[in-house]
Amino acid sequence: MATLNEAIVRGVHPVDQVLPSGKLFVLGLQHVLVMYAGAVAVPLILGGALKLPKDQIALLINADLFACGVVTLIQALGIWKFGIRLPVMMGVTFASVGPMLAMGAAAGGGTPGLLLIYGSVIGAGIIGILIAPLVSRMLPLFPPVVTGTIIAVIGITLMRVGINWAAGGPPNSPSHGDPFNLGVALVVLVSILLIVKFFRGFLGNIAVLMGIIIGFVIALAAGKVSFAGLEEASWFAVIKPFQFGMPQFDLFSILTMTLVMIVVMIESTGMFLALGELTDKKITQDDLTRGLRTDGLGTLIGGIFNTFPYTSFSQNVGLVGVTGIRSRWVCVAGGIILLAFGLFPKMGHVVASVPQFVLGGAGIVMFGMVAATGIRILSSVDYKSNPANPYIIAISIGFGMIPLVAGNFFQHMPKALAPLLHSGILLASIAAVVLNLYFNGTKSAAQARREAAEGAHHAEAG
Repeated sequence: MATLNEAIVRGVHPVDQVLPSGKLFVLGLQHVLVMYAGAVAVPLILGGALKLPKDQIALLINADLFACGVVTLIQALGIWKFGIRLPVMMGVTFASVGPMLAMGAAAGGGTPGLLLIYGSVIGAGIIGILIAPLVSRMLPLFPPVVTGTIIAVIGITLMRVGINWAAGGPPNSPSHGDPFNLGVALVVLVSILLIVKFFRGFLGNIAVLMGIIIGFVIALAAGKVSFAGLEEASWFAVIKPFQFGMPQFDLFSILTMTLVMIVVMIESTGMFLALGELTDKKITQDDLTRGLRTDGLGTLIGGIFNTFPYTSFSQNVGLVGVTGIRSRWVCVAGGIILLAFGLFPKMGHVVASVPQFVLGGAGIVMFGMVAATGIRILSSVDYKSNPANPYIIAISIGFGMIPLVAGNFFQHMPKALAPLLHSGILLASIAAVVLNLYFNGTKSAAQARREAAEGAHHAEAG
């Protein structure tokens, strides 16, 4: 491939270079495999928590991959006023998991829980499209001390899911803590650690996926995998809008999900700015608005096509830095592959058949890495000359832990507030923003952009 200077001399920026089709496919598949485990994690978490049958969890997985592909194409290709036109892969954000679990529980789980979630996702997506120009100017409210705290709490909150997966299911499950479950989860965890230590490049980047495959093979050999329903699943099926029924719209749930969208869009802003530096492409205010508008559009598409809110995946931004391949057409190829994956129900059914104890070893790594990302961002915070910053972090994390350690803490509060009060992520976000304003005020837009890019670089490190 031509160097950056050679490409610019020819009048084509490396971001816009179209590589040979064979190379595009291989590089696009690499991006897909790097994000695959993270991409299917949210449907697995929600499906399990809402006690959906396996065929419906498989549908969630297929819908997620399909929408991942569609939104990635819009973001990387660019359509009208949507798409930042950079090498970006889109996936469901972990930040939405806590609030969605609270909404699903408030609606009684099952399909009613999903429909309430979809109503809030669609509403937040529409609002996200409308407020994108404003959000791109809200960076001064979200310095690293705020974003690092929020991301750390997201990881800590999700860790409970990974630990229960490793044990074989919820604490009230008969097989919870079975030695076989714990043993396989440990094998998956150790496999991931060995791959990370002894392999570099492509294999190192897909360590989590490889660990899951190893655990799945062990569980299969032990007769612990059930493929019930696989024969009935179609080889090919188109994802249709509203396959679970018409969404239920609740104003407070929509506002709660909108808060999640704002947090996600701020995180995306940092990623876009860091990606601009990685690709040597200047990111204008208009570019940011188009990228954030696509977060909103992707979330709207997610709600319509039976899935959840979308954001840019940091693993893939890091991969751009590792490989040096700047072409957005690689992510276009990745988007097409994801879209195609979403059209094969049998594939989704196989993923839905992976036992929870296999996912547990990988979940501890995935969710722990989310927390580690927040900690890396917090490492850039000034503690020496600003003694207030530790208070912001400490109190915000404390608020974020309330739903995790004291589930009945808000039991006498109005039920309508449940999606907010039972989400540690949102409680931590609100506390961090308010405390930062109280102690530090706001900084200039230029300084906020610089800090956001630096925070995103810290997020990609390691």
